[in-house]
Amino acid sequence: RIIELTSLTQVGIRSLSKDEAGKVYKNLKTFFMKDIIDNDNWISEAINSLPGDKVYVTIDMDGFDPSIMPSVGTPEPGGMEWYGTLALLKRLSLEKKVIGFDAVELSPITGNISPDFLTAKLIYKFLSYIF
Repeated sequence: RIIELTSLTQVGIRSLSKDEAGKVYKNLKTFFMKDIIDNDNWISEAINSLPGDKVYVTIDMDGFDPSIMPSVGTPEPGGMEWYGTLALLKRLSLEKKVIGFDAVELSPITGNISPDFLTAKLIYKFLSYIF
């Protein structure tokens, strides 16, 4: 598992299972939505928690609020919004060397293409920030 090999930072977490909550990882930094919602410095804090200058980014579409991203396996209220996410990705691409990224957990809903376009646009925007 990757958590055993390197440091990880996760942003936008809204809930954990009992099993996950009971585990303590010294190389895992978590930014819960309830804590970042009123914290103007959360982006700087998240980026500063990343060691080194190279990062790999996984964008879990479950992290978005279901009002804009219902096409996921576990829609959870109170998630990330569009512009806050773009601000994080832009700053991250300016301050760190993004060596790769992926977007996961899109689960298309027949007849609702908006979330599919949101995912495509997010990938497009992040690529434009990186390059």
